[in-house]
Amino acid sequence: MKKRIAILGSTGSIGTQTLDVVRRNPDLFEVYAISANRSVDKLIEQACEFHPEVVCIADENQYLPLKEALSDLDCKVWAGADAIAEMVTFPSIDIVVAAMVGYAGLKPTIEAIKSGKTIALANKETLVVAGELICSLAQQYHCPILPVDSEHSAIFQSLVGEERNEIEKILLTASGGPFRAMSIDEMRYVSAADALRHPNWEMGAKITIDSASMMNKGFEVIEAKWLFGVGADRIQVLIHPQSIVHSAVQFRDGAVKAQLGAPDMHLPIQYALTYPNRVPSEFPRLDLFATKSLTFEEPDIERFPNLRLAYEAIARGGNIPCVLNAANEVANLAFREGKCAFLEMSDVIAKTMDMVTFVEQPTYEDYVATDTESRNIAKKVLKLK
Repeated sequence: MKKRIAILGSTGSIGTQTLDVVRRNPDLFEVYAISANRSVDKLIEQACEFHPEVVCIADENQYLPLKEALSDLDCKVWAGADAIAEMVTFPSIDIVVAAMVGYAGLKPTIEAIKSGKTIALANKETLVVAGELICSLAQQYHCPILPVDSEHSAIFQSLVGEERNEIEKILLTASGGPFRAMSIDEMRYVSAADALRHPNWEMGAKITIDSASMMNKGFEVIEAKWLFGVGADRIQVLIHPQSIVHSAVQFRDGAVKAQLGAPDMHLPIQYALTYPNRVPSEFPRLDLFATKSLTFEEPDIERFPNLRLAYEAIARGGNIPCVLNAANEVANLAFREGKCAFLEMSDVIAKTMDMVTFVEQPTYEDYVATDTESRNIAKKVLKLK
C-alpha cells in the first residue's frame, strides 16, 4: 500500500524536494496534505498537481485566494497555525514531513506525535527548543522520529545494525559556509546577499544565513544530542568544505563509519520515507574520481561564536536552548532586513540568553512563554519596534 504523506512546509526547499521524491515514486507515496506559510501561488500549483485531501496556509490573509483557486478540486482548504496542527492528526496520514522553518514547526510536530505518526524531521528547531519534551512524547506514543537533515541522516544510516555498540563520538560535519576563510574584520562588512551565496547547498534564506553564522551547526549539535542520546561533549564538529562526508560515528573500538554522497537532499529525504528499505533512484551519484580531496578543519569559535553559544545553551539546559532559537530567529531576520550587522547577531543572542527568565524543567506552556519573552528582549537589544 502507498504511504500517505503530510508535508508541513511543502513550498520550501525540503518540501519541494520531498514532492520530487513522491513524483518519482508514485507507486510508493501519496500526498495527503500540504501546508505553506504564505507562498500561496506555489501551494496552489502543488495542489493542482498532487490533489491532496487537505491544503492549508498559515497566513490567513491568503485563505480566500487559495480557496477560490482550488474551488474545482475536491479538497479541504484551511488557514491558520491551529489548522496546520489539526491537519496532521488525520487518521489516514502515515508520515508527517516536518519541514516548516523555525519555532512554528513545534506545535504541529507535537500534535503529529500525539496522533502516532511517523515523523520525518527536517525542522531542527523543534528539538532545539523542546528536545526533552519531544523525545518524551515520542516514547510515550511509540512514534518514530526519522532524521531528514543530511548530517543526521548520515549518523542514522551509520548506526543501522549497531544497536548493541556504544557510540564513542559523533563527528558532525559542516561546510563552513561562504565566510569560512574570512577574518573577523572582513566579516564586519558582509551583507545578507553575501551570506546567501552558500558554496554547496541550496536552502531557504533563514537556514542559509544560519549556515553562514554557524548557528545551523550549533542547532544540529543540540538535535544530535536528542536524536542519538549522546552528550554534547561527545559531539565533535568538523569543517569539511567539500560536503561529501555528511557525518560519521566513531565507536568504542575506534572504528569510524561515515555516509558519503553528493551534496543533494533528495537521498536523505527518500531514505526517511522508505526506511528501513532503500529503493532505486536517479539522484546524483558520488564520483570519487572527480573528488580530488577530502579535507577537515577545526571550527573557529572566535570567528563563529554562535557554535560556542549553542554548546553553552546545552550546558545550561532548561529553557535556554529555546531562548537561543528565539533570539536567533529575531537576529537572523534583522540581518536579512539590513537592521543588524552579521557579527552583531551573536551579541544579540548572548545578551538575550543572559536576560530571559530561566526555567529548569520547562513544560510546553513554559516554552511558549519563553519564546515570546526572548523575542521581545532580542528586539529591545536590537532597538527594534
